[in-house]
Order: sequence, then structure tokens, then C-alpha cells
Amino acid sequence: MAARPGAQTPAATAAPGGGPDRKPSVLVLACGALAREILALTAQQGLSHLDLHCLPAQLHNTPDRIAPAVADALAERGAAYDEVLVAYADCGTGGHLDTVLAAHPKARRIDGAHCYAFFAGLAAFDALEDDQLGSFYLTDFLARHFQTMVIEPLGLDRHPELRDLYFGNYTRLVYLAQTEDADLTTAAEQAAATLKLPFVRIATGYGLLSNFLQSTPSGDRAG
Repeated sequence: MAARPGAQTPAATAAPGGGPDRKPSVLVLACGALAREILALTAQQGLSHLDLHCLPAQLHNTPDRIAPAVADALAERGAAYDEVLVAYADCGTGGHLDTVLAAHPKARRIDGAHCYAFFAGLAAFDALEDDQLGSFYLTDFLARHFQTMVIEPLGLDRHPELRDLYFGNYTRLVYLAQTEDADLTTAAEQAAATLKLPFVRIATGYGLLSNFLQSTPSGDRAG
């Protein structure tokens, strides 16, 4: 079950006396759109020392609010942890998120311009863009919440004639699938039909997110 925005997973208990076997306490400060994926990875990889806190997924539609929201969360929670993994790419902040993180030495974000890039892999995403400009991307989250994250915010439920204004220059819809879920594939296909775009599905898995969550404070990857 995905964490609600603002929810946290239980923190791990340190080894008695904080001895050498103690794992560092790590806060994962994440976009709510990644909650399901992060919880799945922490369960699969046994990352019990990670403590998840999600900011509202709706910030996806207002990128100018992401950096201030992360700054507030770091001020409120960051000091209690050895490290903070920020599960946001730049996400349209125009570098402002990196400016926030520069003031917090314990905090670092995942590589990439956006979640599409870190799910696909940076080089693979660049190749997708080079192959065909004008792609509109969905992840599992956006396929699941297409109505509330795309259709309703753009007013297409009330004014479907705006489709051409918003999507007339797009050439295809690319579904970057984190999981093998037939229902989500159907939802993504229906989204493509709604937008009148050709449909492409690419299985990415969790991309760079998996290694990012296994990162150690030194920046090395867990073995």
C-alpha cells in the first residue's frame, strides 16, 4: 500500500550503543508520485533504515513550489538524520532545488532532469528524445492517476476541445512502465486514445531509483 503524502515508514532501531554495526539513519524525502515505488524497493532490498516522508504529488503540476517545499521539509526533519536522499530530479525547478540542497550538506538528490529520465536511464531517455521529438510521457503513477493529474488540471474534462491546444504538437504517448501490470497498460493505452496519440510502451523497471536508495553516505553503492 502506498504511503500517503506526509506519511512516514517506521525508522530502524540502531544497534545497542550506536556501535559499528549501526546503519546510518536515512530520510528519503520524496515526491508523493514515487511513494509506491520506493516502498516496493525498500521491501525488496531490506532497506529498513530508510524513513520515508512524501511531499504532495500535486507539486508535479506546480514545479515552482517544489524547491520551497523541500526546503521546509529539510528544515523540519533533516537534522534528525545522518543523510537525506531527496527523491526528486530537477523536476522543472530550473536549478532552484539544487540551490536548496547546496545549503544542506547531508542532502542529495537523484540524477536527472525529471522522473522520466531516471526511470528510463539518462542515456536511454536522451536516445528516446533524439529518436522522436514531441513525446508525452507517462509513468505508472501518471497512468494510474491520468484523470486527476492530467485531464482535470488542464480542464479537458470540461473543455475537451482544448486537446489540440495542449497536445496538437505531440507525436506519441510513451508509457515508461515500472511494473508488469496489465491494468496500467490498458489505462495508458486509454490515455493515448484520449489524447489521440500513437501509443508506445517501454518497460523500464525502477531505473536509477533502485541504486539511489542503496546509496551510502559516502556516495558509494551498497554491495
